[in-house]
Amino acid sequence: MTVPKESDVTDAPGDIRRILDIMARLRDPQRGCPWDVQQDFASIAAYTIEEAYEVADAIDRVDLPGLCDELGDLLLQVVFHAQMAQEQGAFAFGDVVAAISDKMIRRHPHIFGDVDAGDAQTVLRNWEAIKREERAAAGDTDTSALAGIARGLPEWQRAVKLQSRAARVGFDWPSPEPVIAKLHEEIDEVRVEFDAVAADPDDTAAQDRLEEELGDLLFVAANLARHAKVDVGAALRRANHKFERRFRAMETMADADGGALAGQSLDAQDAYWNRAKQAERGT
Repeated sequence: MTVPKESDVTDAPGDIRRILDIMARLRDPQRGCPWDVQQDFASIAAYTIEEAYEVADAIDRVDLPGLCDELGDLLLQVVFHAQMAQEQGAFAFGDVVAAISDKMIRRHPHIFGDVDAGDAQTVLRNWEAIKREERAAAGDTDTSALAGIARGLPEWQRAVKLQSRAARVGFDWPSPEPVIAKLHEEIDEVRVEFDAVAADPDDTAAQDRLEEELGDLLFVAANLARHAKVDVGAALRRANHKFERRFRAMETMADADGGALAGQSLDAQDAYWNRAKQAERGT
C-alpha cells in the first residue's frame, strides 16, 4: 500500500485541504489576487448572502448539478471568512468545523445522549431550550421569548421568526380568518395614507405613516403565510418567476406582432398580459 504524500492529499480534487490552500494563496499579500487580498468580512458578507439565495434557487428549480455548483460557491464563502479570521489570529477553518460538530452533538441529546424525543416538535422544543441555555452560559441576560433572533436576517424571514416565537407563549391568532380580517384592515389604513400623501406630496409625516402602514401590511401578510404553513420566501420566488415568465412572453408576443412592448399603452400591454396568462392555461 502506497501512502500518499502531503502534496498528493493537498491536490486531491475532493479534499477540503485543496480549497483551503487555494484560498490561502489567493489571500497571500505578495503573490495573491489583488481583489481577494482587498476584501474583509464586511465586503464579503453580501456575497455570502447572495450565494445562500442561489443555493435556494437551485433547489427551487430542482437543478441538482446546479445545486452542487452553488453549494461549492457557498462553501467558498465559509472558507474565505475562515481564512481572513486565521490571518487575524481569531480562528481557523478547523475551529469552525469543530464548533459546529460540537454544537450538533450538544443539540441532539436524543441521538448522542439519553434524552427521549419521539417527534419533530419535541426535538424543536429541546433545541430551543438548549439554545437558551447556551445563551445564558455565554452571559446573555436577554430572557425574552424573542431573544436570539438575528437582526441580519431578511426582514420577511425575521417577521415569521418573531411571530413564531410569540406564538409559542400563546400570543397568536387562533386561525387564519382573523388574520385575513386584519389584512383587510391594514389595506384600508394604507389607502388612507396614500390619500394623505396624494393630497400633499411634501408632507413627510404622511410619507412616514405610509411606510409604517405598508410595513404593517407586509407583516400581516407574512403572518398569514405562516398560518397557511407556506414559506414566504418560496411563495414570493414563485410569484417572481411567474411574473418574469409572463412578462417575457408578453415581449415575445409584441415582437411577433411587429412592435416592441415598450411604449405601448397600458391597455395594450394588459391585453398581452392576459394573452400570456391564457397561453399558460392552454385556453
